Amino acid sequence: MTARKAVKQTRRRSIAAAPDAGAFAQHASDTPFSNGMTGELRLRAEALALKKAAKSKKRFEGLTPEAIRKTLFELSVHQIELEMQNETLRQSQVLLDTARARYFDFYDLAPVGYCTVCTQLLITEANLFAASLLGVTRSVLVKQPFLRFIHGNDQGVFMQFCKQIAETGKSQTCTLRLMKPDQSLFWVQLNAITLPDRDRAPEIHMVLNDIGELKRTEEALRAQEEFFHLIAENIGDFIAVLDLDGRRIYNSPSYRQFFGSPKKLRGTDSFTVIHPDDRERVKQVFRETVQTGIGQQIVYRLQLADGSSHTMESSGSVIRDNEGRIARVVVVSRDITERKRMEEQVRQLAFYDPLTQLPNRRLLSDRLNQAMAASKRSACYGAVMFLDLDNFKLLNDTQGHVVGDLLLVEAAKRLKSCVREMDTVARFGGDEFVLMISELDADKTESTVQVGVIAEKIFSALSQPFVLNTSSEREPETTIEHRCSASVGVALFVNQEASQDDILKWADAAMYRAKEAGRNLVRFHE
Repeated sequence: MTARKAVKQTRRRSIAAAPDAGAFAQHASDTPFSNGMTGELRLRAEALALKKAAKSKKRFEGLTPEAIRKTLFELSVHQIELEMQNETLRQSQVLLDTARARYFDFYDLAPVGYCTVCTQLLITEANLFAASLLGVTRSVLVKQPFLRFIHGNDQGVFMQFCKQIAETGKSQTCTLRLMKPDQSLFWVQLNAITLPDRDRAPEIHMVLNDIGELKRTEEALRAQEEFFHLIAENIGDFIAVLDLDGRRIYNSPSYRQFFGSPKKLRGTDSFTVIHPDDRERVKQVFRETVQTGIGQQIVYRLQLADGSSHTMESSGSVIRDNEGRIARVVVVSRDITERKRMEEQVRQLAFYDPLTQLPNRRLLSDRLNQAMAASKRSACYGAVMFLDLDNFKLLNDTQGHVVGDLLLVEAAKRLKSCVREMDTVARFGGDEFVLMISELDADKTESTVQVGVIAEKIFSALSQPFVLNTSSEREPETTIEHRCSASVGVALFVNQEASQDDILKWADAAMYRAKEAGRNLVRFHE
């Protein structure tokens, strides 16, 4: 075979071995990289293969098997890239669908109402809670005018509210009364904003919060506050609200009688008007109330700018905040000055002689019991001195009872000057007086001497002339000078060896012995 024939034969074999475009595409589809290829990707791969095959058909004559394998490999890699992109897109779509479903769940099932209105204030969208609030189904709610659900008195508020949103472009808040188809009303807090949208006209997105319970609570608090002020403004007691340092926050109008306008008291120290002798005690009670939360009742004196004082009875209680901490102290006080005066009068009538203002028998008995108990503890003697004015009946008969009363009053004063503050001078009845002397000496003889000294003081004081001035509407003022003496009987006691009645009887008997012995004398019970 010639050389020319050999070259032609080799060329024919190469052309016969080289695949055409269809064969190339078929080969590409049979490669292992095409398994699982989607129909769309398969078409794209076949188109690409046909395109490349068409472009290179004329060059296939010169392609070697190695070049063909390389081209097929490139096609397989491109196929994998397309499949990965497709999987990413598929996963993104799944996530998007899940997010959209979750969004609608949140939107529809949220415990607040969501509602969208257009520029004509028609409802374009609403969630289930908004439909429930308004008392209609969602299908009926859409396309309804939102004003239809607003109470007539609040529609102007809503229009102004929408105007502010349009002018500012910022979120706005207001409270409205909405009305259901059955005419029932409820309060909502409306939060709204308008969001720009290039594809359509701007809409107002609203959030509806049912604040009916809050409004009811506010109304209850308002009613309580009005009730409190009604009581505070009309009650005779004094009501003060103080901070934890004792500064005034509120004072009822009743304080006007003490300080003028109660408004002037706001922010001032409440302790400055308390009597200096009572101030620290009141402060201590206030501190204990703040620390423990337990109010106490206390009686103290209020000292006013004019120098007068009033006896006050106050009770405190605390106000706590939402976290249970003490925030305020409420003090309710009443002026008990008159009550104290009346109590003192009753006490005077019960325990004091109305003429001489000396203790009467009842108070004497109480103090004698105390002196006897003290004597038992200390083992010291005490003494009862029974005293009777000499010839008092003669003065009464000649000068009258008015003069006799004046003598008794003056004699009481002189007797009190003869004993210590701790001792007692009592009017026993008529012209009889009893002096109760406590805490003498533990020795009876020394105690007797001490009582003798007191008796001498009494004789000396009573021996001074009594100048008694009388006057009446019918008669001019008259001055009477009178000299007086007394008979005194003494009974010593110690360690409760005798009863109270026995001691008084012994002293009375000793006094009669002094009278029998000539008057103006002292005699001791033996």
